[in-house]
Amino acid sequence: MPVQRVRRVIRKIDPWTVLKVSLVFNAVMALVTVLGLVVFWSVFVNAGIPDRINELALTIGIENGITFDGAVYFRIAVLLAIVGTILMTGLFTLGAVIYNLISDLVGGVEFVVLEETGAAIPASRRVKLPVTVAPVEDGKGRGGRALPKVAPLVAPAPPADGEATRVPDAPAAPRLAQPTRQTGT
Repeated sequence: MPVQRVRRVIRKIDPWTVLKVSLVFNAVMALVTVLGLVVFWSVFVNAGIPDRINELALTIGIENGITFDGAVYFRIAVLLAIVGTILMTGLFTLGAVIYNLISDLVGGVEFVVLEETGAAIPASRRVKLPVTVAPVEDGKGRGGRALPKVAPLVAPAPPADGEATRVPDAPAAPRLAQPTRQTGT
């Protein structure tokens, strides 16, 4: 399929849409982070690493050792996830508003996109336009393809005061003009 390069410009971003999308995105990322920390902590505890760290702390001279309280860490992680979700959603929405203000000044961000055009038309189904020679100011003609000439459409005149309005008959199809040929003179 033929491909053509097309330029697209993003001039405005709807802050309400950014708010909704970023809220869902950040909430999902916070949930994934908290669940990942829970899985990591359970593997960490099952491997016995907190006990080994506590034993190491006692041998190097820390009197009470180091205690790990998973419930406290879990609460902190949930609180940070909620605060991060709210903060990031607000920043994304503020970014959309700032982008809209800047794009009013500079015109937005331009992208070049490749678009596929429709299927190629086989040569047997293509319409060939007549070749006409158009005069140029210096008297030399140039060959080129031109559209067939069609009679101009004329709007009907409005009825005068007191005249009955009549619906006109359907106009006949306009006839196409024959291609013009210039002979060598």
